[in-house]
Amino acid sequence: MRILLVVYDNGAYIHCFPQGLSYVAAVLQKEGFEVEVYSQDMHHWPDEHLTRHLDENRYDAVGVSVIGGYYQYRKLLSLSDAIHRSKQKPFYVLGGHGPVPAPEYFFKKTGFDALVMGEGEETAVELFKALSRGSSLRSIKGIAYRDGETLRVNPRRPLIQDIDSIPWPAYSLFPMEYYRLLRIPRMAPSDFSMTLLSGRGCTFQCNFCYRMDKGLRPRDPERIADEIEFLQKQHQINFITFSDELLMSSEQRTVEVCRTFLRRKLGIRWDCNGRLNYAKRDVLGLMKEAGCVFINYGIEAFDDRILKNMRKGLTTKQITAGVEATLEVGISPGLNIIFGNIGEDRETLRKGMEFLLKYDDGAQLRTIRPVTPYPGSPLFDHAVQKGLVKDVADFYENKHMNSDLLSVNFTDMSDEEFHQALYEANKTLIENHYARQAARTLAAARKLYLEKDPAFRGFRQT
Repeated sequence: MRILLVVYDNGAYIHCFPQGLSYVAAVLQKEGFEVEVYSQDMHHWPDEHLTRHLDENRYDAVGVSVIGGYYQYRKLLSLSDAIHRSKQKPFYVLGGHGPVPAPEYFFKKTGFDALVMGEGEETAVELFKALSRGSSLRSIKGIAYRDGETLRVNPRRPLIQDIDSIPWPAYSLFPMEYYRLLRIPRMAPSDFSMTLLSGRGCTFQCNFCYRMDKGLRPRDPERIADEIEFLQKQHQINFITFSDELLMSSEQRTVEVCRTFLRRKLGIRWDCNGRLNYAKRDVLGLMKEAGCVFINYGIEAFDDRILKNMRKGLTTKQITAGVEATLEVGISPGLNIIFGNIGEDRETLRKGMEFLLKYDDGAQLRTIRPVTPYPGSPLFDHAVQKGLVKDVADFYENKHMNSDLLSVNFTDMSDEEFHQALYEANKTLIENHYARQAARTLAAARKLYLEKDPAFRGFRQT
């Protein structure tokens, strides 16, 4: 079979490496399938270009994968139309966290032939083998599929427990010179970066999380180091951004990873997603020694009552201690606050804003977004139960218009009051960020002109 995997364009100048599709591409290649990648992201081709490409090139199947999001949903509809307009339409396979919680709805909206639900590696191989033989799809776990005009939803497939048993991403199929240009906080202008998985899943159950695969399956640190060495040698990568939900899944796990990096003398710098209840001074010091320069923390609220409502598994005391320890060792903390969860009000918004102001180290602009109850999350189920949203169709077609605007209001404020309060908070954060930038730029100008600084490289963004 000849299979085309579509990497969609989200409008960014530089996109993240498409890890999900790259893992699927790797297992399909291993099984002997002919796999090609359609890099709409790099080339910014209009969706009509995909129709022409399918008209001019014969494929047996085409695959698209999207996460949840207002932009991703509308992009998926447009890509689906482009696929269906092809004169020789391939078998259309859909995947990703976005459509999986609502197969029937996405079948109606996109007209897919099969939906891969959950991890795609084992399921995709079995699906394409069945298609190549002309076999029934009835017994394939982890898919929903078209049967005439009817959708059949099969039982879910168990998760892959040994992540290291999966082949590395099919790097050779993707434009690595493009993806390595992704910029991360605390990178040098000359750095080349690449995203990498340290594991899959998460040990926590926040009420706004819509990812349906539960539990944590960490990779062997030695295998992580092997892959980093490969990326260093083959693509000159010197900065790794760990893109999975939680590298800092425990103190012991974090220490094990760092000691492996140090023993292997990788000499890289890296960032990751972390948990503040594990952000202890000695652990963070070891992370710094092993090359960590930035940790993205999902704080979400700075109020113990709201944290409990979120099922966040954190307290404000842990948050403060962890962030202060992170700054003390010289690692930049990425501070994420959202607003509008169950029980929130202007006071909890104020606390979140003041927290961001207090611990801002200038690494990047941080604003506060409204919480979004994506289908598949406990918060979405709560919204349906309370009559705040009717169903998935109501959410995607009427409520969720932009990730920075309110989709479902869980507060006692009116929508207008909510957006006014959010504007005022973010106005303060934005003004603070650019005031700091202006101060740094003026300091550089003073050093240049009054001290004749020979290291100055120009007033430009890097």
